[in-house]
Amino acid sequence: MADPREETAVSQLIYTAFVSLDGVVEAPGGEPGYRNTGWTFGVDFLEEVYDLKAREQDEAGAMLLGRVSYQAFSAVWPQMVDEFPKYNAMPKYVVSTTLAEGDLVEGWGTTTILRDLDEVAALKQAEGAPILVHGSATLARNLSDAGLIDRYHLLVFPWILGAGKRMWSDTDKPRQKLELVESEAYGNGVQKLIYDVVGFDPEA
Repeated sequence: MADPREETAVSQLIYTAFVSLDGVVEAPGGEPGYRNTGWTFGVDFLEEVYDLKAREQDEAGAMLLGRVSYQAFSAVWPQMVDEFPKYNAMPKYVVSTTLAEGDLVEGWGTTTILRDLDEVAALKQAEGAPILVHGSATLARNLSDAGLIDRYHLLVFPWILGAGKRMWSDTDKPRQKLELVESEAYGNGVQKLIYDVVGFDPEA
């Protein structure tokens, strides 16, 4: 019997992250409050490492964020008109149980609040360009546990950071199979790894 997911076109949900070798995604760009903040700047800059980020901006149709990342990005990105023109214009969705309509930033594209993961699943049912999840570590863990992430775009930096917010949860769940679809190693030790999510292993 055919898998019904193969018969219905849906929007692809992609989690994109800078991540250390031990899975930490917290404060890669200098965000306050974390001891190792700004760790991506601790390796030699190579422009080609970030080609993936430009590609994402060209291909994405919307952004999905958790509340904390939305409030952090919305305070800075709207002023970065040259760096993020398409991100600034595209629709945004924020998953939060506490954010109010009055908390949303004006002039940063159309923004919709989603109250739970069921609403995220419903959003994916609309066929369209990929939906990107930036930052939002807590949201990403919940999305992964719920089987809602379709692809990972990872730039893995040669650091072991120890404490910090991690990309995956330690929830006891069936193992999840990933398929490597693109990879590249750079001279500064960073690796690009793009994985499609095959799904949970029902036998595990």
